Amino acid sequence: MAKLSLFERRRRRVRTALRNRAGGKPRLSVHRTGKHIYAQVIDDAAGKTVASASTLGVKGSGANVDAAKQVGSDIAAAAKKAGVTTVVFDRGGFLFHGRVKALADAAREGGLEF
Repeated sequence: MAKLSLFERRRRRVRTALRNRAGGKPRLSVHRTGKHIYAQVIDDAAGKTVASASTLGVKGSGANVDAAKQVGSDIAAAAKKAGVTTVVFDRGGFLFHGRVKALADAAREGGLEF
């Protein structure tokens, strides 16, 4: 079996800790690439995605802090529309700075609690 990359090890460590602390709350999962950033509110108990937002449909650059802030506010609005107000933040294997932090701060300002 091949060794896991540092990113994959960090991602598994973060997700394991979240499962232990989640207490049945939905998970706000963030994924970023060089061109886009994606966010999903996932109900792990039901195995369903409750809400999602990304920079895919946005004209222009999706790989900057301003775009991440927009996705954060979009995901907060979509989650509130679906009836979700409290989540646990899953940063995956990404460090909590830059675009990931901007998305989280915008989601908090939009009304999500975590």
